Amino acid sequence: MSMPYYVAPEQIMKDRAEYAQKGIARGRSLIAAIYNQGVVLVAENPSKTLHKISEIYDRIAFAGVGKFNEYDQLRVAGVRHADLKGFQFSRSDVDARSLANLYAQYLGNVFTHEMKPLEVEILVAELANEQRPTQLFHVAYEGTITDEGEWAVLGGEAETIRQNFAGRFDASWELDAAVKACVAALAGTERTLGPEDLEAAMLSEGNGRRTFERLDDATIATLLGAS
Repeated sequence: MSMPYYVAPEQIMKDRAEYAQKGIARGRSLIAAIYNQGVVLVAENPSKTLHKISEIYDRIAFAGVGKFNEYDQLRVAGVRHADLKGFQFSRSDVDARSLANLYAQYLGNVFTHEMKPLEVEILVAELANEQRPTQLFHVAYEGTITDEGEWAVLGGEAETIRQNFAGRFDASWELDAAVKACVAALAGTERTLGPEDLEAAMLSEGNGRRTFERLDDATIATLLGAS
C-alpha cells in the first residue's frame, strides 16, 4: 500500500497565495481617492460593458480587479445583501464596513478551504454622512481587510502605482485634479491613457440620494483637458 502524498499546510497556503497574486497582477489597476466633494474611482479598462466599478447602494460603490466573473459575483451578492438589509431595517443601516467584513469572511473561507482561491481584490467605498466618515475598505484575495483612509490602489503593478500617486495626492483637490492624478499614476512615465482606455465613476454629494455617477468618455476627456 502506497503512502499518500504529503504537502505541508504552510506550502499549500503559500502556493494558493502565489496563484492568486499572479492572477491579480495580470489584470489592469484601479485607483480610488477622496476629493473635495466625495470619492472618485478610476480604472484602466477599455471595455464599456464589463465594468470594474459599480454602485452597491445609495452611498456605496464597489470596485474589483482580477477575474471579472469572480468579482462580479461578489458585486451581485453585495447588492442583494444591501437591498435586503435596507428593506428589513433602514437604508441608513447599510454601511461599507459591514459589507467589507462579509466579503472578507467569504474570501477567507474560500482561500482556506477550497482548492482554488479567488483571483480578486475588491474595494468598498462609502461617502460620508451624518453618522460615518468617508471610508475606503480594501479586501484582499485571502480575506485581509484594510481601512485605506484617503486613497487606495488595487491590482496590476500596485506598488509602482502607489509610489507614483503618493506624491500627487491632495485631499482638498477638485474632481479634475483628482482624475488627472489618478490617470497619470496609472499610466506611468512610458504610456498615455485616453478616455477610451479608462473607466471612471464618483460618489458625490451633488448627485442626490443615490450619490453614484458613472463618467462617460466625453466627461473624462473634459476633466483631463481642464486647466
